[in-house]
Amino acid sequence: MAEIQLTNVFVELADTLVDEFDVIDFMHVLTERCVQLLGVSAAGLLLTDQQGTLQVVAASSERTRLLELFQLQTDQGPCVDCFRTGRPVSVADLSTAGRWPRFAAAAAEVGFACVHALPMRLRTEVIGALNLFDRQPGALGEDKLHVAQALADVATIGLLQQRAIHRRDTLTEQLQTALNSRVLIEQAKGVLAERLQLDMAEAFTLLRNDARSHNRRLSDLAQAIVDGTEQTPPTTVTGPSR
Repeated sequence: MAEIQLTNVFVELADTLVDEFDVIDFMHVLTERCVQLLGVSAAGLLLTDQQGTLQVVAASSERTRLLELFQLQTDQGPCVDCFRTGRPVSVADLSTAGRWPRFAAAAAEVGFACVHALPMRLRTEVIGALNLFDRQPGALGEDKLHVAQALADVATIGLLQQRAIHRRDTLTEQLQTALNSRVLIEQAKGVLAERLQLDMAEAFTLLRNDARSHNRRLSDLAQAIVDGTEQTPPTTVTGPSR
């Protein structure tokens, strides 16, 4: 069953890699499938922008997104190191690691005890990092690390394949558009959260469900909500995205 599930996930990710695919949704699918397949508590994903600066693109939970943002703001942490070196970083117990004290404290505050960061890399080119968090200290098995790296590789190849089809400028523009879209989505989440008295995770679930049910891009719906040209999506919130 586990092998079938893993195969289905790779097929799902590969099927998403077509022209005009939604980068933001693709990356969120990746973080969610990591949590489901690997048994970790949360996952986050960072990509570089046009200036080579890391940005948070996707996270399986709101607290994970905030922790990733904190890591970038303080410029210290395993994910930052992973991106800079292009090598995996695994910390089985943040409380005893003696590294990145501010990040370790912030991670503990939101309930994470260990972290594993994997590079999104093809040969010498590193475009980001996939980060796995768990509430319990402990190493992640070699088999799970291999699966996680394989998932990161699929995502990396998919993004870089767009460069091969549309040239590097097109890929850079697409990645930048995704990062810009992330800003719009955060603004729309804030609007919905305030309007409907939801938390940020519930607001994102509402936004994403409505976009999917109407076959719309997340960024297009977010823009309409921010502009005020579209009101509250009618989709019922079934719970935050994990």
